[in-house]
Parts: sequence; C-alpha cells; structure tokens
Amino acid sequence: MDSDGTQDARGTHANPVPRPAGPAHPPTHPPSAPPRPARPPGVPPAAEHAPRAASAVAAWLDEARPAARPGIWRFGHRPSKPPRESERLAPVTVVGMLVPLVVALVLWSLWRRGALPYQFTLLRLFTPGDWWWGGTIASPKTMDGAEARVVYDGVFFAVLLYAMGRLGSWPHVVRHFVGRRPQPARALIALLGALAALSFVFPEAFGVGWDALPVVDPLFSLIVLISGGYELFASPLFTNALYAVITLLVVWPFARVGGWLPYAKERLAARRAGPGQGARPAERPRSQWPELRDAGQYEAADLLTGEVAAGRMNDVDCVRVRQAWSAGLGDFRETVLRQGGAAWTHPSGDRDLPRRGARHDLLAGQVRIGRWVAAERTPPVYHDAGAALGPDLLGTSLLAVGPSGSGKTRTLTEPLTEALALQALTGTCAVVAVSSPGSGPLGSDSSFDVIVRIGDPASVHDLDPYAGCDDPDEAAALLAEGLAGDLDSVSAQSAATALAQLLGPYRAAHGRFPALAELRELLEGEPGALSALREAVAGDEVMRRELQARIRQTGAPGDPGRALADRLALLSRPVFAGFFGADGDAHRTFSLRAVAHHPLRVRIDLPERGHEEAARLITRLVLAQFHAVVRERHDHFACLVLDDATGAVTDGSVRRLQRLRSQNAGVVLALRTIGDVPEALHGPLYGAVGCRMAFSGITTWDGGRFAQTWGTEWVETTEVAKHTVFADQPMTRAIHALRKLVTGNAVTTDAVTVRQVERERWSASRLAHEVPPGHAVLSLTSVGGEHTPPLLVDLRG
Repeated sequence: MDSDGTQDARGTHANPVPRPAGPAHPPTHPPSAPPRPARPPGVPPAAEHAPRAASAVAAWLDEARPAARPGIWRFGHRPSKPPRESERLAPVTVVGMLVPLVVALVLWSLWRRGALPYQFTLLRLFTPGDWWWGGTIASPKTMDGAEARVVYDGVFFAVLLYAMGRLGSWPHVVRHFVGRRPQPARALIALLGALAALSFVFPEAFGVGWDALPVVDPLFSLIVLISGGYELFASPLFTNALYAVITLLVVWPFARVGGWLPYAKERLAARRAGPGQGARPAERPRSQWPELRDAGQYEAADLLTGEVAAGRMNDVDCVRVRQAWSAGLGDFRETVLRQGGAAWTHPSGDRDLPRRGARHDLLAGQVRIGRWVAAERTPPVYHDAGAALGPDLLGTSLLAVGPSGSGKTRTLTEPLTEALALQALTGTCAVVAVSSPGSGPLGSDSSFDVIVRIGDPASVHDLDPYAGCDDPDEAAALLAEGLAGDLDSVSAQSAATALAQLLGPYRAAHGRFPALAELRELLEGEPGALSALREAVAGDEVMRRELQARIRQTGAPGDPGRALADRLALLSRPVFAGFFGADGDAHRTFSLRAVAHHPLRVRIDLPERGHEEAARLITRLVLAQFHAVVRERHDHFACLVLDDATGAVTDGSVRRLQRLRSQNAGVVLALRTIGDVPEALHGPLYGAVGCRMAFSGITTWDGGRFAQTWGTEWVETTEVAKHTVFADQPMTRAIHALRKLVTGNAVTTDAVTVRQVERERWSASRLAHEVPPGHAVLSLTSVGGEHTPPLLVDLRG
C-alpha cells in the first residue's frame, strides 16, 4: 500500500482497522500539492514582521489558553482578579487617625509652654541637682542643664510621635494609600513624603521659615553630654557624618514603604540587560509553529503556516500534526512537505465531523458544557467562567444521575461523544458510545468508524461476545460478568468456572469459541451437544476432564449453568439471529479489542423496546470487555460512554473502575436514579468515580447519596439577637418610656454571635428542590489529583 503511513494506524498493527460505517468524506483541501514557501530554507521570518492571523483557524490557534482550575473552559479565559480591598477607609479608622493627631498637637503645645503638671519631675529625678537653680522647676544653672533640657524635649517628642502613630493606626493608613500602589507611583509618593519630613527636620536647607522639629538638636545635645564638651563638632567630617546619619534615619521608613530597594534592583537589572534585552521578545503565535522553528524545521513550519493562513487546515489537522511532532516521528519533515495539512490523516480518511453541536477546543482537549454559576459558595475563580470537560477529568470516570427529561443526553453524553470523536480524528483518543434503547443514537452515522446495530438485520457489523480473546478463562470471565454479574444467586467465580469448562474444550476441538446458541445448549446439558463435544476432545485428556466436571455438575443443586442458560436465552431471540457470531462471518464481527490498538470511533445501538433486559445484559458485557481491553498497552485515551448504565454496575465493574485512571481510560455512566444500582454498591460506586454530576429533578433519596459523598465544610455564621434594655434609674426609665411612646418600639440592644459550624456542601433537600431546570451540580477530580468542590453549573450557558 502506497500510503506513506498516512492511512495506517500508528503505534501497532495487531488488529486490522474495520472499514468505516459510511462513505469516507473527501479531504477539504484540493488534491494538488500545497504551495512551497517562497523564503529560502532555514531562514525564518522576522518576529517583528510576523503576519497577523489571516484565517479563523489561525485566530483559534493564537488565542490564549491560560492555566486554570479543573473544569474551567480555557479558550480565551481571562482569570478573574482577586477581590481588592475597599478603596475607602472605614470612618472609625479616619476618626481614630485624626483624634490622636489633635491630642498630640495640644500636648506638644502645652509642653512647649511648660504648662503640663509635673512636666520636669523625671528630668530633676535623673539629673544632678547642681545643674539647676534652687527654687526653680527646671532653670538650667550650667551648660549641662541646658543640654539636658534639650534632650528631654527630644525624648518627649519621640514618645509622643510613637504613641500618636500607634493609637492612630498610621502604619495601616500609610500602607493603604502608598503601599498598595504600583511602581513607580509608590516610590514617587514615598519620596515626596520623605522630602516633606526632611523639610521639618532641616527647614533651613529647604528655605522655609518654620521651626525645626526636635530631632537634630537633641541628638547634638546628647553627644555633648556624653563627650563633656563641644570639641567633636570642630571636625567637619564628624558633623557631616552626623547629618548624614540623621537623614538616613528619617528617610529609612519612607524607603521601606516605597519599596525603593527592590525597585532599584529591578531597574538596574533591566539596564544591565541592555536596550535590546530589556523586554522579553514577543513570542511567536502558535499559527507560525514556533516549536518547529525552534527545532530547525523551518521548511515544515513555513509550509504549515501557509496552510493555516490559507484556510486549508482545520483545528483537527493542526492538533493531529502537533501530536505527530510530539510523538517524535522520524519522517516528520518529509511527510509534512509531501502532504501538508493532510499528513497522518485518520485511518477513516475523515478530517472533521459532518456536524458539530457543541463548542470544542481540541488544542486543550476540552468541550464546553455550560457556565459556572456565581453562587455564594462558588470560589471567585469560577464565577461566570465556562464549564468544560476533557480527558484529564474523564480519566477519573464520571457518574451522572438525573431523571428522564433532565437533559443528560442532550447536554452531557452527546457533547462528550462528539468531543471524543473529534479527538479520535487527531489520533489521541478512542471512543465507544452505547446508545440507550428508544432514545436514538448518539451522533450521526457518518461520525463513527464502526456502528453495531444489535437486532438490526441491516447492521454492517456484529459484536464479538468474547472480545477477540484467545484464553478460554479470560473469555469465560468476560461472559460471566455480562450474563450473571447482577445475580445474587450466582457468584461471578462459579459462573466463570462453568463457562470455562465448556469454552476450553470447544475451542480445543473446533479452533474457535461457540456461538451463543451453541453455548446455551451446552449449559442446559443437551445430551447430543455434550456427547458430540466429548467425542471431539476424546484425545485431549485435560479438556476431557474439564468437560466431565461440567457434565457432573449439570442439574446438581447450586449449578450456575441453568441461570447462565436462562440469560443466554434473552440473546437467542429471533430478533438477534445473525448476531454475536451466529453467522460465522469473522469479517463482519467487530472485536472491542481494536479500541486498544487504534483511535476508533465506535457506536453500539442497543435493541429497541421490548428487550430491556437484553439491552442491560449487552451493556454489562460491553463494560466488562472495555475494562479488559484497556489493560493492554495503548498510547491514546480510551473512553466508554454509557447513555443508560442501568443494570451495568456490578461489584466487579466497580472494582475495575478504580483501575482505569492508571490505564489511560475512563467511563461515563448516566443513570436515571441511583436506585438502578444495588444498594450495597452505592457507596463504592460514588467512591470509585472522580467526577459526580447531579441533574435537576433528582429525588431526596438520590440527593442524600450525593450529599453524603460530598461531605461537609466549615462555614462562619453570624447570629444577631435583640435584647430589651431594662433601666434601673428613674430618669433612664422615664427616657425609655418616652422613646417607646414616640417610636412604638421598646429599647433594645443587639447581641452578635459569630461562630464556625459544620454544614453539608449540598444537602439532599437543596439538591432536590433548589437546582433550577437546565442546571446541575458538578464536582470534578483530575487525573493529577486536583479537586473541585460541588458547584452549580448552568448547562444552557
């Protein structure tokens, strides 16, 4: 086949790819060779002259997709800024700032006049008596007394300034008005404040006429008292150094508030980087394939850039080519130069779906299902953001519960199936969608590679009940799960053993497993069928003993064969004639094992009304087969979508659900009510899945299970109680009586109680009665372990 690898499945060729269910759609680009780049090879276009996005696909590629919390639609998402604190200070803070300032000014005025009582008591107590004239309060007699008086004034000023700042919340006010501003405004405001402070400390240097604050003089007087004279001030170096220290001490608080040092380091680093490196160079847009240019693949990058700009590539093509580049294919350059945007097309030949009903972002692997509602308990980051799902969330499996008409199919399973089918065209996913009986298929026929219409004689494909197994024990385990997984009277182990005792000898004798009709005869103990099989394995002692053990158990008490045969009778109806390998056409039979080897799009349509029990049996069998085949090594994500999982959840399937996360696979289970699952499995099922979704209209019984799973949280509650004030004094009682006569209300006082209480995130009553139509409550868990609390999502948004 001269396909250059574009029509072959990548990674494995263990099983052939089934032919598409319908005719393949022709490529959307003309068959002629793509245009060659005009630029010489190896010369990338200059970033500053890069062309603007010339097509819708280029604009889609270039759109920002910032990192976000699980479940947020990343395409064009703008992360919400954290709520800023109130721009206005509280009135109490403003009054508390001004009152200490007024009090400090009054005290300083009284201090300057010497009008405060006992003002100089501490000064006389800690200084020698011969420094002062006798009979005076604090009249200096010597030079030491005069200098001590100056120091005493400076100490009082410092204490008064510190007390005013603390009582008036001045640090808080400064941080509010200055510390919150961006640079360089913050540094500039702090600089202006520092100059104003210095003008009060050194008024002569600024040419102003007011008196200097007691900062410089007290410090000089203290040095005179310590040194015992003025000799130190004869040195200009000492005096200038002292002035420099005072200036630094005054400026230091303003430097911290203004962030001068970090801002200076930032500017210095930018200057050292040079004029050409001061700012980060603009990154190339994705539509110009920067990852290829960084690796030296300029020809391929130029070719793909032209394809995108000309509209010859869609989003599926872009993601598929990027995936091929990430996979490190050795012939990447040659294939791209030869086939352009059509390289590595899906084995079906399709490059897009015929119709899209939802919004998709294949680059992020997301499909948008609605909008997160900005409710009271919703984190701000989710307020009015788009709600989306992708393989990173479906890898933990999803359980959706909602009554008929709540929109499970229209708003969840159909968009998910469509998204997974699109991702399958990029080679990153395989999807198996099982449509519920009577509700119509999930998606159009042309959107799938394989369609199995069980019970429809016109169906192109049949379903292999053994999933292509070669091991009789494995095939027996799968079939036992589908036939008797929901039976309490028959254990899964005994059912698998009974089936293996028949499948092993039959395969040894005929080289294949029996059709379901033949298997039913063997399970019922039909003498002719058992005798023929015994004669066929007469030469194989091991298989003869296996068959003899089955014959001895037939009809014995506790024999699972009768129950298995009864279940097989549901699949032996005339409507199912020609299905489950009955016609022997191996080419027509489809094995679900192909999903593990190829990015297939498979849809299984269950039989219509009148065969509900058979539909549940088939769903259970498909789920068991899916769990078995995804254990094999595969590079792409595999997902099974069950539009109606009624009867499919068993003890064995719940245990296997927990392993899917490590197997790069996931399951979507949709239920009308959790009552369709055995009660003993309610807790294990909710614990096995990582994503849980409760639709509008569920009952309180179903809501109780969700509430128990989602648990509780600590919330702060405020209770206000009004208490009547009873006065003791006659005058007060008279005033209260007059107030009651005028207003008609008794005099009361409010008692406010704030406490932490533990409350359910979503109670059963709220889930049943407060979820509006068209909404659902959704909690998510990613494969990486990130959690999202249960939040309300508008599925109509």
